[in-house]
Amino acid sequence: MVINSIELTSRRCAVDIHLLKEILLWCAIINYALLLMWAGIFIFAHDWLFRWHKWWFTFSVETFDALHYAGMGIYKIAIWLFLLVPLIVLCFTT
Repeated sequence: MVINSIELTSRRCAVDIHLLKEILLWCAIINYALLLMWAGIFIFAHDWLFRWHKWWFTFSVETFDALHYAGMGIYKIAIWLFLLVPLIVLCFTT
């Protein structure tokens, strides 16, 4: 059993740079689509979304708006930090 685990950890997983760039690009596209969907629901179904969240939490409309706005901002920064910046670096270095 120990030999198998050593064997598995000593193997190297080679990922083609082109494949990695394609994966990062598709992840960024999917995450931006989710962000746009979130923003669209927030803009066009604001009252429904507020009532839906009101079942679990008690807060004002201003707090609700601030939380969603901050959440979208953090999500956008995470997309840039973890997907788009590595993709740009890989595009410039290869």
